[in-house]
Amino acid sequence: MAAAQVAVPSSSKPHPPITILKRARTDVPLSHTKFLKKTARGKVMSILRERYVRDDIPCGFEDCTLCIDFPGQRSVLPRTGYTQHHNFAGNGHWLVIDTNIVLHQMDLLTALPATLPIVVPSTTIRETRHRSLPLYNRLQQLIQDEDRCIWVWWNEERRETATVQEEDEETGIEGMNDRNDRAIRQTLHFYAEHLDASTSKAPQLVLLTDDRGNREIANSEGLTAVSARDYVDGLQGEERARLVDLVVGGVDEVSTGERRAKRIYQDYLPQDTLTAGVKTGRYHQGHFNANQYNYLEGMVNVPGLAKPVLLVGREAMNRSVNGDIVVVEILPEAEWKAPGEEVVDQDVALRDDDADDDEGAGVLDKELEQQKSETKEVEDETRKKPRDILPTGRVVGVVKRNWRAYVCHVDRSSLSEAALTSLAQQTVFATPLSTSLPRIRLRTRQAPQLLDQKILVTIDSWSVNSRYPDGHFVRSLGQVESKEAEQESLLLEYEVPYRPFGKAILGCLPEEGDKWVVPEKKPDSLEWRDREDLRDLIVCSIDPPGCQDIDDALHARRLPNGNIEAGVHIADVSHFVHPDNPMDSEAAARGTTVYLVDKRIDMLPALLGTNLCSLRPFVERLAFSVIWEMNEQAEIVKVRFAKSVIASKEAFTYEEAQLRKDNKTLKDPLTDSIRLLNSLAIKLKAGRMRAGALSLSSPELKIHLDSSESAEPIDVEQKQQRETNSLVEEFMLLANISVAAKIQETFPATAVLRRHSPPPKTNFEALQDILMKRKGMTLDVSSSGALAKSLDSCVEPNEPEFNTLVRIMATRCMLSAEYFCSGSVSKDTYGHYGLATPIYTHFTSPIRRYADVLAHRQLSAAINYTPLHPSLQSKSHVEKTLKVVNRRHRLAQMAGRASVEFYVGLALKARGAATGSGDGRTREEAFVIRTFKNGLAVFVSKLGLEGLITFNKETHHYDAENYTINVPKADGSEVSISVFDKITVDISIEKDQNTQRGKVKMVMVSPVSSEGL
Repeated sequence: MAAAQVAVPSSSKPHPPITILKRARTDVPLSHTKFLKKTARGKVMSILRERYVRDDIPCGFEDCTLCIDFPGQRSVLPRTGYTQHHNFAGNGHWLVIDTNIVLHQMDLLTALPATLPIVVPSTTIRETRHRSLPLYNRLQQLIQDEDRCIWVWWNEERRETATVQEEDEETGIEGMNDRNDRAIRQTLHFYAEHLDASTSKAPQLVLLTDDRGNREIANSEGLTAVSARDYVDGLQGEERARLVDLVVGGVDEVSTGERRAKRIYQDYLPQDTLTAGVKTGRYHQGHFNANQYNYLEGMVNVPGLAKPVLLVGREAMNRSVNGDIVVVEILPEAEWKAPGEEVVDQDVALRDDDADDDEGAGVLDKELEQQKSETKEVEDETRKKPRDILPTGRVVGVVKRNWRAYVCHVDRSSLSEAALTSLAQQTVFATPLSTSLPRIRLRTRQAPQLLDQKILVTIDSWSVNSRYPDGHFVRSLGQVESKEAEQESLLLEYEVPYRPFGKAILGCLPEEGDKWVVPEKKPDSLEWRDREDLRDLIVCSIDPPGCQDIDDALHARRLPNGNIEAGVHIADVSHFVHPDNPMDSEAAARGTTVYLVDKRIDMLPALLGTNLCSLRPFVERLAFSVIWEMNEQAEIVKVRFAKSVIASKEAFTYEEAQLRKDNKTLKDPLTDSIRLLNSLAIKLKAGRMRAGALSLSSPELKIHLDSSESAEPIDVEQKQQRETNSLVEEFMLLANISVAAKIQETFPATAVLRRHSPPPKTNFEALQDILMKRKGMTLDVSSSGALAKSLDSCVEPNEPEFNTLVRIMATRCMLSAEYFCSGSVSKDTYGHYGLATPIYTHFTSPIRRYADVLAHRQLSAAINYTPLHPSLQSKSHVEKTLKVVNRRHRLAQMAGRASVEFYVGLALKARGAATGSGDGRTREEAFVIRTFKNGLAVFVSKLGLEGLITFNKETHHYDAENYTINVPKADGSEVSISVFDKITVDISIEKDQNTQRGKVKMVMVSPVSSEGL
């Protein structure tokens, strides 16, 4: 390229010279890259991008004499390569990574020795990004790891390695995959020649690829290329033993064709056929949900259909895994069925399966017998309960897999006695923690050592010839039932990002660290610009005990005109978290803070969450305030929003605030403020209830820990709800509603809102039928107000917990609330069904919810405090961000519930030990919430636990129509047990000896013992 220097006018600061590079004629063929892209609607677009090739892209070799003056040159690749390999000794070797290694062997790639030099061509990075964004993100994390010897070679931008598609008269235009393979091979050719100019003892370059065709071409060109299996097999000593199980398929894997020949499932239809079929309505697309009670049944929720599509049997589910986006074909209406009413546990039903053989003696017979029984059960239910019939179908394709790393246990029953001490590679079953997932077949040399461990396993494939998916071992998490292993497995199971915050993120924090304070009020202070000084207001916070991340504070006072001023003051997180910096990107990826029983996984670094943004008492803090003027009836006269500075006067717990409010001897301004807030909150709640808001229920438990240091649970009880809980809740709701209206008015296309859609009336049919038949009660679901009144009337005078139980069951019929972009849906669907408000958002918890941070930025722009960042003016960007936030929010809720369940189990053990119960049982009352042909589902409200009581002998009579099961007593008579009946159960935590899965075991002791049934 020809270069020209451009003169720059003189100024106060010298400007570096600007070099203009002119494209040479010889570069014209390399100046454009052309590729095809498929749009979301299925159209194919031809994309043409301009490309500039250069001579000054560095190679990263520490002794390179040619690149020493190139910008960005660093000594990353050592003069001596990795030598701990039987096939590449001498001066060692470097690895060059092909795209298929990233796509299929990512766990292996991340586990390779840190001292192994790796060259990643830019072609590999771009192709990975096109094929899988999650794997692209993992690759980027690997590249940015400063402890590794990884160099990105920008082969598409360096003149010697820039590649274009070739065209041949006989074969036509070169395929994109072939072109990318050639581009990666060209990297090896370049490095071989390039290193010869600087050293006489260059390391050997090895192409790591699982593409057999690419390996054959590379070898024919004089290059060295190996598969992942062969490469790991050649490693020396402990590295081979450590990595051998990470190879997808295993180092000694028998081919699928050799091991299993009989076809079990139908092939999936081509993607083009699926897309066209969904468009025409022949097929339907939705999420597959496995039945937690019966592994031979599943459902697919299809948008636009009033009822879910039922799948009965393995063949109908066709290798679907819980959470997959699948395409189903609905069968003729004459073949529609009702769901079965029997508990079918795969751990029990498939206990004797042989992991090495899908056609072993008795296995298929048992499976067919079980499937026939299931089919008969479903047909019986279809005849008995025609109103429960669902559209029935079969899976014909998978649009997107939900495969990830799963927390599992090695099933002891899949190992023979001889294999318990063998170090040979063997095939075993890994049983996932979740009962909604199939067992995974994997090959490992470590089976005996992994028996009592929690392990991480990834699914690699699921052949049409296999009853189980194949996977590979990733790593061990620790000993079963150890608190550390249980906590990490919980975080991994619910995909909670728990890595420490990196240097780039921490670099976004204020330089003063915990010494930062609100500066003195001056005209030129940026912190005080356009902020209201509210430090003299009587402001306080009310939170749960031990709360460190205090998001919100409140105040109320009488105005001279007789009205009341009430204010909610929220931590001004957006002052510290700026758009598009590393801390903001990490917060967006985490989405929310995750609260476990004994720890918190923060969305933001602790310096912000528990210090600078936490509205601690007696210190000045930046806030975002919503201030209303109200009349005595709590009707809003006007509202304003302001950036402010506050100084909280006290941090109360709910109990402390309640005691202060109730203490009639206290007449100070702070106590008066709490009483005034409480009186307004009572009226606000009454107004919401009149508008049709629902008071739903979910059990909230309090785990008593031995001490803050040991965190050992000793007991559990339900949390007590006080007036002050409702006080805070009402004002947070009001603030969220007020902010939602403001940002939607100002930014109608991109406002960050939250909605709760009305549930389909069909969701309540089962509950309505149960209430009518068992209690003679009706449930009106025509509107949220009608439902609220119905729930209020579901009362049994002698059973105060009955109403709570009905509310819990009604909650399960609801749809989940979700964040959305205001311009993405019609305005008449903005409403929040549960709160009975036409518009809503989340604004009040920006320390722990990223959606609130976005709402803060939009509100700040709406009051002209700051301009709106371009990302929040893009509807597609807001939609994409909220999709991640919604998913993280759901997973965080599930992780929190799982943590409570785990600690309840520990608390029950501790309670059993304290009471001297040798078998660790504790006795509680429980409500029957569902009846099965072979058991009961019960709910222990005191512990918030749900469990199954199963009957093995067919000595009972099941009346599905009336939700009743008649169980024999010892004297020969029968006792009838129905939904909503209260029974007494013994609860213990039992560990399955084969799966090593700990689960709640419940045994009925009254009105009849279930032991022996």
